[in-house]
Amino acid sequence: MSDENDRLGNKLHDAQAARAEQWAARQDAKLMQRVHEKLDKTIQCPECKRTLIPHQLGQLSMLVCPDGDGAWIEGPEFEKLAKSFK
Repeated sequence: MSDENDRLGNKLHDAQAARAEQWAARQDAKLMQRVHEKLDKTIQCPECKRTLIPHQLGQLSMLVCPDGDGAWIEGPEFEKLAKSFK
């Protein structure tokens, strides 16, 4: 009887682990979809409405307006810029 209980316990544990792995895989897929959507989205200049162009200035990545209306820097890149002035 004890051996039967051990096998049942192992099967239940394996089933729970498989469900947890499936859930994690679905969560990863959702996150990757959001990342791809963000990367695929073009950003428009608020002044001229043209698509911003990626630009690299040394270690700093930014988006710039092709008409020269400005440059846009997001989160971590802005932190890099701010640290360079300290």
